[in-house]
Amino acid sequence: MRTVAVVGDSRGIGAALREQLLDQGVRVVGVSRTGVQRVGGEHPNYQSLVFDAVAHPCDLSGFVDALDGLVYCPGTIKLKPLRGLKREQFLEDFEVNVLGAVQTLQANHKLLQAGAANGAKPGVVLFSTVAVQTGMAYHASIAAAKGAVEGLVRSLAAEWAPEVRVNAVAPSLTDTSLAASLLGSDAKREAAAERHPLNKVLTAEEVASAAAYLVSEHAAGITGQVLHVDAGMGGVR
Repeated sequence: MRTVAVVGDSRGIGAALREQLLDQGVRVVGVSRTGVQRVGGEHPNYQSLVFDAVAHPCDLSGFVDALDGLVYCPGTIKLKPLRGLKREQFLEDFEVNVLGAVQTLQANHKLLQAGAANGAKPGVVLFSTVAVQTGMAYHASIAAAKGAVEGLVRSLAAEWAPEVRVNAVAPSLTDTSLAASLLGSDAKREAAAERHPLNKVLTAEEVASAAAYLVSEHAAGITGQVLHVDAGMGGVR
């Protein structure tokens, strides 16, 4: 049975990914600050760990012998004009999106290598944003942090090859609690949908499906890539 760690699985894309992987027969080790009480009750292939992976390195070696995949989901979305951005927000965005991922990967690299030694092609998946490649007003802080995530993905893909694959998913605005303030009314939701060529706001399940693919054996030939799941926003006019 394959084992995948999902860091940040208590809500949003991480929660959707957790359920998709469990449905696929994957063992999931979930990490979140609050823990998870599944709607469907306990699952024999799921373990929920309460841990703040941004504040401290999350070493999973006490719970698993090897990992076939690791997905880091924590993120931020605070949009402001540059003149209103303080140093503290840039640092917070960088800490959550980049440094949290870095220390999680450092702490669990040996487990991913052990997965490779067992014959798997372990996959790491991080999250970027469409705003890195498509300039968007008020995204300076988050786009800067996620741009660093994309650089990290490509660097580690080279460094960790051929044993471990490293990729990212770059969504546009997704209907999760993190984006609640941006989708808090019918007018806001309609305006957000109209900015996308597919005239829709992404669901957490749609974005999670891309991560589930990249971490799966079906993507064994893919590394160093940033997969855009953005309803056409990044590439279609």
